[in-house]
Amino acid sequence: MTAADRPNEHWIQAFLEAQAAELDAATNTQLAYARDLKDFSDWLSHKAHFATAEKSHVERYLIYCDAHGLSKATRARRLSAIKQLYRFAFEEGWRDDNPALQIAGPGRDKRLPKTLTHAEVDTLLEAARAAPRDRDRITCLMELLYATGMRVTELVSLPVSAARGDPRMLLVRGKGGKERLVPLSPPAREALAHWLVTRDAIEDAAHVRGVPRSRFLFPSRGKLGHITRQSFFNQIKQLAIAGGVDPRKVTPHTLRHAFATHLLAGGADLRSIQTLLGHADVATTEIYTHVLDERLKELVLDHHPLAKDTGKS
Repeated sequence: MTAADRPNEHWIQAFLEAQAAELDAATNTQLAYARDLKDFSDWLSHKAHFATAEKSHVERYLIYCDAHGLSKATRARRLSAIKQLYRFAFEEGWRDDNPALQIAGPGRDKRLPKTLTHAEVDTLLEAARAAPRDRDRITCLMELLYATGMRVTELVSLPVSAARGDPRMLLVRGKGGKERLVPLSPPAREALAHWLVTRDAIEDAAHVRGVPRSRFLFPSRGKLGHITRQSFFNQIKQLAIAGGVDPRKVTPHTLRHAFATHLLAGGADLRSIQTLLGHADVATTEIYTHVLDERLKELVLDHHPLAKDTGKS
């Protein structure tokens, strides 16, 4: 079977399987690749095949995406997926070129990440400790998230084995299967200890009823076996409402940003923050220097005695 005889769907499936096997790509990454490449395939269907598409096709597709209001970040991600698909096809001998290789991406909108103040984080943690339901679990989730800056997927999928024995450090498995150690603050360790007692009692009771024990720190009876990102997202919004913090500002990711920004403001160096966040490139971490710059500007404009000078002589 020649490359042109293989349907586009076969190209996508083979590419995704290679990503999973060789690069240990995360499920969410594979789903994003699948969506992006399916959209390109649908657009391309009446014009060409993956095997015959040319540089002009890819460029016109990106223009089409722009015309339909897709952000720079989304267009950059789709171009990246197309480039990687054709790199795979070249390595497999399905094509002798990469038609997307020389196409420059649209860049990204320079938007600073939203973050939270120390006071807002404290309010959210207090709301967690006063939660009417699942208090130990939500407190542990919040303390771990702010203490480590983990991605929400890393947090909800933590194995319980990583949390046994009052750990000073947690082993976190991040993007691409890369592992890193993150230290735990005393409040996070205390919240973790309380949750383990509650969690184990729940698991013991379920085991008596014939339910297998979970390997996750935050188990759920759903398909994944652990609580979902969406479930935690909804819980954190409820905490914001309960604490009087604007819920539009509060997501698991803004707590990750708060972790990094507060560390930087406290004197931590970028390389250390890069390691803790699991960033592959320090350039990604450098965005927090701009966040801090903006915070300092706001501080001066809000509190400097001359900042509100109306021009009186």
